[in-house]
Amino acid sequence: MVHCLLCFLYFRILFKVILKQLLLQIMDLESRNAALKSELDNSTHLSRRYQEPASWLPKSPPRHILASHRDTINCLAFHPTFSSIASGSDDFTIKIWDWELGGLEKTIKGHTRAVLDVDYGGPKGGVLLASCSSDLTVKLWDPADDYNNIRTLVGHDHSISAVRFIPSGATGAPLSGNLLVSASRDKSLRIWDITNGHCVKTLQGHTAWVRAVCPSLDGRFLFSTGDDMTGHLWDLSAINSSTIRMVGHEHYNECCAIAPPASYQYLAPLAGLKKSPSVDSKPEFMATGSRDKTIKLWDARGTCLRTLVGHDNWVRALAFHPGGKYLLSVSDDKTMRCWDLSQEGKCVKILGNAHERFITCLRWAPGMVKGVPADHDGTPEAQKSKRAEAGILDEHIRCVIATGGVDQILRIFAN
Repeated sequence: MVHCLLCFLYFRILFKVILKQLLLQIMDLESRNAALKSELDNSTHLSRRYQEPASWLPKSPPRHILASHRDTINCLAFHPTFSSIASGSDDFTIKIWDWELGGLEKTIKGHTRAVLDVDYGGPKGGVLLASCSSDLTVKLWDPADDYNNIRTLVGHDHSISAVRFIPSGATGAPLSGNLLVSASRDKSLRIWDITNGHCVKTLQGHTAWVRAVCPSLDGRFLFSTGDDMTGHLWDLSAINSSTIRMVGHEHYNECCAIAPPASYQYLAPLAGLKKSPSVDSKPEFMATGSRDKTIKLWDARGTCLRTLVGHDNWVRALAFHPGGKYLLSVSDDKTMRCWDLSQEGKCVKILGNAHERFITCLRWAPGMVKGVPADHDGTPEAQKSKRAEAGILDEHIRCVIATGGVDQILRIFAN
C-alpha cells in the first residue's frame, strides 16, 4: 500500500514537471508563431519594398558562407569604400575577405591572444584598420601597404574589448580625424592620437568591464556599456567629459549602438515628442543589448523608452538600419531579429538558425555618399563637414550585412 502511494506521488510530481515544461514550450511556440504571423501579414507590403534600400531586410540564405578561422569569430568591420571586410578571432588572427566575390584575401598575424574587435577609419590621407586584443594592445594596420603593422598602442591594464575610430568634426577636438577610442576590462576608455601613439585622455566612470563603445557621427560623443549594466553617454567637448548614465538592465551588457538621425521620426513618439528632434550633432537616441536577453532603447536624458523582449539568450550585437526604421540584433540563441521602430519596436522578422552556434557579431556595410567624389583615402571630402553641420548625410545605403560566431563562420547577407 505504501509502495503504491509513493508511486502515485512520484508520477503526480513527474506529471506536473512535464506539464510545466510543455506549457513553457507552448508559450515559446506561440511567441514565435506571433512573430512569424506578423511577418506573413506584412509580407505582401514588404515584398514590394525589399528592393528599396531604406526598407531592405536580410533574408536566408546568405550570399556567402566564408570559412577559414580556426576558432570563434569575435568581430567584423567593413572597409568604408572597397568590398573588403575584416574579421578577428580567438585564433589570434585577422582575416581580410572580399564580401562581393566571397574569397579570402589575406590573413594578418601579430596579436598574441584573441582579437576582440576591429574597425576601419583614420585621418584624411589613408584608411587604417585598428584591432584590439586580450594581449593588452591596440594595433594599427595599413591596407595600402599590404596591411603592415604601423603602430602598436600600449596602456590598458587588462583585455581590450572594443576599438573605434572617432569621426572627424568633433567640437573642441584639435586632433580630430586622428583619434581612436578603446574600451577595456580595466574599467576605462582611452582616447589615442594615432599619429604618435599617445593616450590623450582616459575616461573613467564605469565600475566594471567596459565591453563596447560607439562614437557619434561627428565624434563629439561616445556611448559605452559593459558589466556594470549601465550605458554612459560621454560629451567629449566638455572639459570633464561629462556623462549621462542609463540604468535598467539586470545582467551584464554586451553591446550598444547610437541611432542615426533617420531613426528619430520613429523613436520620437516613444519619448513622448510630437515632432522629431532637430538634426544636429547631439545623439538623441541609443540602444543597449544585454545578457538579460533584452534590448533597451534610451533617449539622451537617460530615460528607457522601450524594452524589446524576444531573444532566448544573450544579446551580443546591435545595428540600426541606415534607413532608420529598423533595429537589428543577434544573439546566442542563434537568431537575427529585426525590430520595427515604427511599430514601437515590434519584432517583424526572425532569421532562425542564422548560425549553427552562438552569434557574436553583426555589422552593416557603411553607406556611400551620393554625388561626392572620394578623396585619396576613399572618404568623401564633404562627409566630414556635413557630419559636423547636420549629423546626417545623403548616402546610398549598401544592403550588405555580415555576421560571425562561435561556429567560426562569416556569413554575408546582401540584396
